[in-house]
Amino acid sequence: MGGQRPDGRLVGPAQEPARSQPEVHVPVLLDRCLELLAPALDAPGRSNRNAVHVDATLGLGGHAEAVLARHPRLVLVGLDRDPNALRLSGERLSGYADRTHLVHAVYDELPEVLDDLEVDEIDGALFDLGVSSMQLDEAERGFAYAQDAPLDMRMDPTTGITAEEVVNTYEAAELSRILRVYGEERFASRVASAIVRERGRARITSSARLAELVRDSIPAPARRTGGHPAKRTFQALRIEVNGELDALRKALPAVLDRLAIGGRMVVLSYHSLEDRITKQAMAARARSTGPVDLPVELPGSGPKLRLLTRGAELPGSEEVAANPRAASVRLRAAERIDESKRAQVKALHQPVARGGRARPGNPRESEQGEGP
Repeated sequence: MGGQRPDGRLVGPAQEPARSQPEVHVPVLLDRCLELLAPALDAPGRSNRNAVHVDATLGLGGHAEAVLARHPRLVLVGLDRDPNALRLSGERLSGYADRTHLVHAVYDELPEVLDDLEVDEIDGALFDLGVSSMQLDEAERGFAYAQDAPLDMRMDPTTGITAEEVVNTYEAAELSRILRVYGEERFASRVASAIVRERGRARITSSARLAELVRDSIPAPARRTGGHPAKRTFQALRIEVNGELDALRKALPAVLDRLAIGGRMVVLSYHSLEDRITKQAMAARARSTGPVDLPVELPGSGPKLRLLTRGAELPGSEEVAANPRAASVRLRAAERIDESKRAQVKALHQPVARGGRARPGNPRESEQGEGP
């Protein structure tokens, strides 16, 4: 299942010489993701085809490898916009090459990818959003504020604008909006003004110089808490450069609509806006669309999803201790249901808690991130 399509998309393990692979990262909330996906990927009664699972953010392939190992008949469709990540994950998953399709694409292109592969419906989907471990660890990509590098921040280094172009060409008002909305930066206007003043003297080209500008723009008392002062600015620029939120708004509804009955989707978010978009996409399909004053559901107006988490689940202390990059994760999951087989009398939809009850002292089942 390898090769290259006429449109240039890579399919299957990349055909480049093997290179040394970085230290294997720890997939975030791996056991919980496998637990949530298993009923869909093991669905009894599916006799006409193997289960199809989409990893929309393949990265280094940690989640994908575990899913393939757990489900020996499953077919994986893995997407990543980063050609280097696709190559490395192809090496990692080479033992499963006969049942994998690895595609160079952004996740909002998934409908076209599935059409190319002649896949009508899928049984599982996983989104592990944000920047990958590999991208953070490669200093030359410009994602990390703690290391000096060219201001790039593109997840796909072959296309699109760079962070250097954003900081040197955007108007001050637009820069301020990006930092305030995408980075939740309280001092967005001050940071944007400092960037505009500095670029008037010389073009800003390095991550170290930008981090220094941001630090100097934020009042000293505010710099004492909340981590590195440039963290929010770098996050905002990365989201803008890669169009992450626009792609997510398009991708989630498209994936939910391709789920088979009983299919499940799991989303790992690391930013409140990502989590809000996920919540809204799931909630829109988990409630009735019929008139509120009717006691029965009209045909086609019933819920199409069952929520599998109460709010956004957070990682436990053991998970964060083992994998610090899981500290800010929020997990949501949903299952496609057959609305035609549901009772026609309306009822309030209630998500099912894991195991039917919350574990004592487990902070995962939290309403954090339940924005409007």
